[in-house]
Amino acid sequence: MSSTSPLVLAQAEARRLLQQVDVHQAMRQMFLDLAAGEAVQPAQQLVEFPNAAGDFINYLGVLAKDGVYGVKTSPYIKKPDGALVTAWTLLMSMNSGQPLLLCDAGELTTARTAATTAVAVEALAPERASRLAVIGSGPVARAHLHYVKGLRDWQRIAVYSPALAADAEVQAQLRAQDPRVQISASLEDAVAEADVVMLCTSSAGPVLDPRSLGKPALVTSISTNAPRAHEVPAQALGEMDVYCDYRATTPGAAGEMLLAAERHCWSREAIRGDLPELLSGKAARPDYSRPVFFRSIGLGLEDMALANALYHLQRQGQ
Repeated sequence: MSSTSPLVLAQAEARRLLQQVDVHQAMRQMFLDLAAGEAVQPAQQLVEFPNAAGDFINYLGVLAKDGVYGVKTSPYIKKPDGALVTAWTLLMSMNSGQPLLLCDAGELTTARTAATTAVAVEALAPERASRLAVIGSGPVARAHLHYVKGLRDWQRIAVYSPALAADAEVQAQLRAQDPRVQISASLEDAVAEADVVMLCTSSAGPVLDPRSLGKPALVTSISTNAPRAHEVPAQALGEMDVYCDYRATTPGAAGEMLLAAERHCWSREAIRGDLPELLSGKAARPDYSRPVFFRSIGLGLEDMALANALYHLQRQGQ
């Protein structure tokens, strides 16, 4: 049996090609394919190191229409000066069984994470939402702002992170992204009267209790791959309308959902809908009689969809 060498894309080349992809639309289409049974999303796989030294999380997926299987593997390696996190995505042909692409997934992860949140905001946020809060100011937070800034008629976009007040360069980058950006001096100021709050932090523990907001709002969370990381208190889930990216996998990995099930009598059956159900009209939108929470853990299919788009772009350019 003959074999072929896969295309290898380092971070810089992946970043260049990604600029040519409609990432938001790619995520929408992927979730529609999932709803239609044209894609398969297994549960993510956690492989822990001995002595609590870190872990690998493997995100798998099958895009049947495109004839590709893929896996993104992402290590969380504990170091004396902080955790090291990298990620690589491998695509393989479902027809030949041969590897197609090996791609540094750092840029893909940032883009697909933010664009998936954007798909959720588009589907769940009140139509007249006008006040947006972004908690976090790193690359993932800035990507969230990029994909969400045009989804509603935002009259106020508040951004807060503990280090932001002292970082003039990042403040300038945020304002360059959108002139409506206001840098908040505190978390409380940022979320005041917010209709949508996007939590874009690397915190392993709660950042915000949605129940403390002045009115019911949509709160989105991505969290990090630290063990059982969660950006909202687990006990709050029972008092919110909860949605997620994919109900078959998210409750088994999201830290606050695991803790809520173990300690607070919460059940995954309480999830009101996921993105395939929302986009296909099978799940009802919230009425905002209480806080709304959207949790994304990241799906292998998200990485597969973007990696596949980059693969075809690179092939066309050869």
